[in-house]
Amino acid sequence: MSFIERNVMLTKQDKIDIFREMTMIRKFEEKAAQMYERGNIRGFLHLYIGQEAVASGFMWPLRSDDYVIGAYREHGHALGRCASPRAVMAELFGKSTGVSGGKGGSMHLFDIKRRFLGGTAIVGGGLPIAAGIGFAITYSGGDQICLCFFGDGAVNEGSFHETLNIASLWNLPILFVCENNLYGMGTAVERASAVPNLHRRAQCYSMAVETVDGMDVMAVYDMADKLISQVRETKHPIFVEAITYRYRGHSIADPGTYRTKEEIEEWRRRDPIVQYGSKLMDEGTLSPADIEKIQSDVASEIEAAVKFAQDSPLPQPEALYHDVYANAI
Repeated sequence: MSFIERNVMLTKQDKIDIFREMTMIRKFEEKAAQMYERGNIRGFLHLYIGQEAVASGFMWPLRSDDYVIGAYREHGHALGRCASPRAVMAELFGKSTGVSGGKGGSMHLFDIKRRFLGGTAIVGGGLPIAAGIGFAITYSGGDQICLCFFGDGAVNEGSFHETLNIASLWNLPILFVCENNLYGMGTAVERASAVPNLHRRAQCYSMAVETVDGMDVMAVYDMADKLISQVRETKHPIFVEAITYRYRGHSIADPGTYRTKEEIEEWRRRDPIVQYGSKLMDEGTLSPADIEKIQSDVASEIEAAVKFAQDSPLPQPEALYHDVYANAI
């Protein structure tokens, strides 16, 4: 998977690459779950299965010099930003070859080469960081933007309101993307928020707001392409709420019994990868054989990533003293 400039009209190959990327995210997560159950991954593991269209759709129109902030469910964001699956898997294994040198784990992926400035284990913790990045861009006179992902649970945090207020007041070039998967841990949005239409929470901070079907990658891409251009041109933040769904519980330790099987099955019928694959077959971009080969190739790449992680060394004790202070980026 190469890092390319993507702010151009989608070609046939782009569409195929987006399908491949979504398939990569899905199969990576399924394999990560297996590795956790075998004891190869420790700590917490928050899977992104079901939300692939949001990461791929928003990331594709970005430039290579734009910045991205993830949340704690950020494996898909890192892969969407073209981080190496080997390096991401190695990070989950806690190995020195991981994107964070094995010191971050699942919730602290960081890839400076791709300006992916990390996930964060604190709900809403990435929002103030995005404000700092937006201020740095403005202060240095750049025309980059910061794409900031966070979940619906973050909207009730103080950091959300403080960040949106200052971002609007100071005209910071940030696209805020709320991935509303309908549950903050085990609590449904309508039980946690007095205003469950979350985009309305951002309107009072004097910025444009949008909503998008987060299960339709082309709808997400079209929205992202438009909004990223607007933020880059106006230097003013925009908020978008992507309605999506996670198939698994909040973390791998959560059986998700607060949801019915019928609800999960209803959302699975709108699976973003199946939907997009069918669309590509209908328009003649892919054949069933093409899809089968992509799935096989991705599975092989992930097996190689697991072997790479298993064979990699653990960080040396002196690594504790590295990366304590950061240079300007």
